Amino acid sequence: MTFKIGLLGYGTVGTGTAEIILDPLGRNKLLQKIEIAKVGVRSLDKPRSPELPAGVLTTDLEAIVNDPEIEIVVELLGGLEPSRSLILTAIANGKHIVTANKAVIARHGAEIYNAANDAGVYVLLEAAVGGGIPVIKPLKQSLGVNRIQTVIGIINGTTNYILTQMTEEGADFDEVLAEAQKLGYAEADPSADVDGYDAADKIAILAAIAFGGRIKRDDIPCEGIRQINATDISYADDLGFVIKLLAIAKANSDKDSLQVRVHPTLVPKDHPLANVNGVYNAILVEGDPLGRVMLFGPGAGKGATASAVVSDIATIVGILQTNSTSQKLDPLLSCSHDHFSELTPITEVETRFYARFLCQDVSGVIGHLGMSFGKHNVSLESVVQIGFQDELAEIVVVTHNVQEGNFRQALEEIKNLDAIDSIPSIIRVL
Repeated sequence: MTFKIGLLGYGTVGTGTAEIILDPLGRNKLLQKIEIAKVGVRSLDKPRSPELPAGVLTTDLEAIVNDPEIEIVVELLGGLEPSRSLILTAIANGKHIVTANKAVIARHGAEIYNAANDAGVYVLLEAAVGGGIPVIKPLKQSLGVNRIQTVIGIINGTTNYILTQMTEEGADFDEVLAEAQKLGYAEADPSADVDGYDAADKIAILAAIAFGGRIKRDDIPCEGIRQINATDISYADDLGFVIKLLAIAKANSDKDSLQVRVHPTLVPKDHPLANVNGVYNAILVEGDPLGRVMLFGPGAGKGATASAVVSDIATIVGILQTNSTSQKLDPLLSCSHDHFSELTPITEVETRFYARFLCQDVSGVIGHLGMSFGKHNVSLESVVQIGFQDELAEIVVVTHNVQEGNFRQALEEIKNLDAIDSIPSIIRVL
């Protein structure tokens, strides 16, 4: 018995998926039961490898999601449309879905999962977060018996590569971004990566799974790495930190709300995430009674992402093969929650901060900074005058844990001090 699948998209991940399925020897024996029935592409003229039998390629994507013989639709188009509409049509036709599309799940997951639950089909998305790192299934299954407290991840390979190169070469952002684009690590329009949107999509998915409540993607505070420069990386190094773009999901002590955010962060050098470099990704999960576990591996790339896609396909094939008469969804694989988690406003989040000030070289500046911070209940761990830049004194401040709203109010007051020229950098500290 074979199970027919339809691929929507035959680019890098699509061809990688086909390569694994068409060469199943030495792999999971379920792959031998999979037939690639149709593959949707934009043009039939482009040469592709591996080549597929005549009639498999088509430009009619609607035909794939409406084909009664296809049982699993694999969506690898990316973007919101037509991906969302095609997924919903496939679900309405009783087809299971495998997708690598974090954006469509993060933004339209509620609609898609409601439809899937009503239709009695699965939507699996291991490839949507962390590339080849198995994280979705472990969060749902192996780690699901724990009370998860935090999920912290480096989950965008482009930004991690850029920050690693800036750290190792002492280069500034624009220079390294141009290099990353030449190497193919960054898109011509890098906004989704460097502005943190991609990481926010992914942490929305991870938080929903880890904490059992849907996440409104638009409510996630998100900052990218464009403002990070070589000066701050150097100062961070002197203070015992490296700078990483972190995606953070954390349960508040009241257990009724979550902190979910994406931003550059000073990470202590002895922290497990500090040594995750280049295009690699890592997700650190802390829970009770588990303690701490970190999942590490390639966060993108043809082989890594295709591996996760085919793993999901094999999972569904295994279910279809053993439960052909069952109409009930396995709660460990489906989305069983339907409420939205309450997210803490960023102004109410407590964290530490690093801030760099350029000041007039006059006496009493540090005292004025201390008074302004103290007035707004911001406790300072250290205040150091580092040196000079264009005849302006550089002062670096690191706070204790403070409420972000209080810290921002103090900065507004400090900006108006006569001795303060500018505040070039504000970075949170893990």
